[in-house]
Amino acid sequence: MHITLPLQPQEEARLIAVARSKGISTETLVREAVDRILADASEPVEQTKLESRPVWEMILDNMRGVPTEEFATLPRDGASEVDHYLYGHPKRDR
Repeated sequence: MHITLPLQPQEEARLIAVARSKGISTETLVREAVDRILADASEPVEQTKLESRPVWEMILDNMRGVPTEEFATLPRDGASEVDHYLYGHPKRDR
């Protein structure tokens, strides 16, 4: 994995100077800092459990509270004219 960390020019210069004074690369200096942080973490971080149901079941669950009258206001050509309703493109000629 690669993580990009934006630094101010003065932060980068100081980091390089500290690494040089220790006789190591900046990568090694940062790796050592990360290792210390992870070692000090008192409890393991819980990983997010991904949903294992099909997406259509999740959508149906999310839509259960929507009143029937609200569905009646949706356009009937929503699927075929998705670009029109989402992005404002002109409707297609049929």
